[in-house]
Amino acid sequence: MAKPILLAILKALMILIFTGWIALWLLKPTDLWTRKWKGAEESARTTVFGYYGLDFAVYTFPIIAVAIIGLVYLDLKGREPSSRQAKISTGAFSNPLVVSSFIGVLSAIEILTVFLFIVFLAWTFYCHISNDFKKLMPIKALKLEIWQLKYLRVATRFGLLAEACLAFLLLPILRGLAVFRLFGIQFEASVRYHIWIGTAMLTFATLHGASTLLIWGVSHHIQDEIWKWQKTGRIYLAGEIGLVTGLVIWITALPQIRRKNFEIFYYTHHLYVVFLLFFLFHAGDRHFYMVFPGIFLFGLDKILRILQSKPESCILSARIFPSKAIELILPKDTSLKYNPTSVIFIKVPSVSKLQWHSFSITSSSSVDDNTMSVMVKCDGSWTSSLYDLVQAELDSKADTTKCIPIAIEGPYGPDSMNFLRYDSVVLVAGGIGITPFLSILQEIASAQSSSRYRFPTSMQLIFVVKKSHDIFLLNSISSLLQNQSTERWHLKVKVYVTQEVQDGLTLREVLTDSSQIQTVHFGTECSNYATYGLESSLCIAALAGFASIVFLVFLICLNHIFVPSQKKTSNLSKDKTPSWVADLLLISSFIMALICSAVVAIILRWRRLKSESPLVAQKKGKAMDIETSSALEEHEIHFGGRPDFQDIFAKFPNEMAGSEIGVMVCGPEEMKESVALICKQNSQGVHKKKPHFSFHSLNFAL
Repeated sequence: MAKPILLAILKALMILIFTGWIALWLLKPTDLWTRKWKGAEESARTTVFGYYGLDFAVYTFPIIAVAIIGLVYLDLKGREPSSRQAKISTGAFSNPLVVSSFIGVLSAIEILTVFLFIVFLAWTFYCHISNDFKKLMPIKALKLEIWQLKYLRVATRFGLLAEACLAFLLLPILRGLAVFRLFGIQFEASVRYHIWIGTAMLTFATLHGASTLLIWGVSHHIQDEIWKWQKTGRIYLAGEIGLVTGLVIWITALPQIRRKNFEIFYYTHHLYVVFLLFFLFHAGDRHFYMVFPGIFLFGLDKILRILQSKPESCILSARIFPSKAIELILPKDTSLKYNPTSVIFIKVPSVSKLQWHSFSITSSSSVDDNTMSVMVKCDGSWTSSLYDLVQAELDSKADTTKCIPIAIEGPYGPDSMNFLRYDSVVLVAGGIGITPFLSILQEIASAQSSSRYRFPTSMQLIFVVKKSHDIFLLNSISSLLQNQSTERWHLKVKVYVTQEVQDGLTLREVLTDSSQIQTVHFGTECSNYATYGLESSLCIAALAGFASIVFLVFLICLNHIFVPSQKKTSNLSKDKTPSWVADLLLISSFIMALICSAVVAIILRWRRLKSESPLVAQKKGKAMDIETSSALEEHEIHFGGRPDFQDIFAKFPNEMAGSEIGVMVCGPEEMKESVALICKQNSQGVHKKKPHFSFHSLNFAL
């Protein structure tokens, strides 16, 4: 009973802290908070912490504390599945409520969250503008008319809305320190929240900058103001540089550019350092502490990810499929465990020394103790170069194969196996979207004798491909299709080949043609290290706490050294310290905190590598020759058209057991929207005899 009580306490503490932090944002634009907070900062100036220590403790640390407590919570919770009743009660709330080709698939909880965020922005804008208009004062340097003065205040408050968006911008893309894991949201799914928030932030920032320039232009002061780098207050030039940088990042991240020229998107996205730096100079340290939680966690997360990918490992072997896809077999430590649908990020220095790409793991850690595999579809310059590298080694007639180094980061995945909660499960995959489902099926098949988890009694895999050679992607589960146990679960596969017309061809005939798949083994002399995965959640939580303390200590010490005390400067207003000095001290303290944390992380990493066996074993190619079996005959293969999901779902009550059917989709957006719309239609209303469909979307590409 102690563990459930402790988990409840930690959850209540996280909710309390996060609610308090949100309350600060709601109170911040009010006159009451402004008066009280100014008094608190003046009182803090006379203490050792100063106003900067108070700002960090009140504005920044609450979210860091939530992340730390969340990691402890997830560590205690472990891999234990939640009760089915509890999850089903929230399943309907997460089902698609809006399905649109423009905005995609949105659940009720997503719509509610977006609505509350808009209300929050409207409240912030209203409070500031109403107060500004009541205390409207002319600016001596600018001779503005009343409407111009009011519009300038509106432009300024657009900047505060961009600041509010920036506070949340980096939280969805955290990996090791992922706050969204507390809600059961994986990294690849939360990326779209980052896109939404980033778009809103750049919209408000553009309105802020363009409106300000407009007022300067109509008042004929644009030449005087645009190049200003003020000693104190807002630094206009820094804001302009930050805005231009942000727009470059946003434009190159548009789908039209990201999908066709990933390298441009990847490299320009690293300009976020420039954007954040000039935002700090423009807004000042007091405003920066409000957005600092996400930046602090992201910086620490980035450092830990870099260290976790060291030392490099190597590719053990690769299997080449006729559809220009390759399966990479990678070494892993036997202690590394991960849940199905997990992803890893890989970098192949011989292809690119800087680029990282994410891929779904296709293997199960319950089946393969020493290796894990990912499948790469040749689609883009990086993947094409990797494919050519593997193909060249296969075509080589050399006696020995070369070693291909690879850096691996992750795996990142769900903390619980949610797909086990249903009576039946439907997996809908399009093309390379089959990859996360391969790990799911292997995990379920390997744990049939386990009583720890409750498994679905029946499953269907609907696999939609363009050409018949894409069916070979099912090769890794071919033995499962042949030898599945009929006592505890039943799996049926329906394959749809949309761009070919062939009569009489069966799934067995396709999968048993092993000559279509080629295997190449690589040398391992360039690396003796396997993949060890992330540090434990408790270790990461401790590092986050350590970094917070180090940052605060350096911040206090540097301010006492370089910034004169208020008593010494009270009578020397001309010698007032420039505002950018405090900004530089904040940056310096942050860098020192990251360096100290990196040193501790390196020591922990070194001790872990030293205590575990670093040697990797070459994995021999699996024999994939499949004997003729009647088990393969029941699976279906259809040619010449797309699946009629409406008809397929209508047959589920007769084909699948239970009233709760989980539907997981991974593939093109059009497919996701079609399935989501059917799930929405079939789940509306209360029908006791009608099965309930719970929709879940997976992403195979970011």
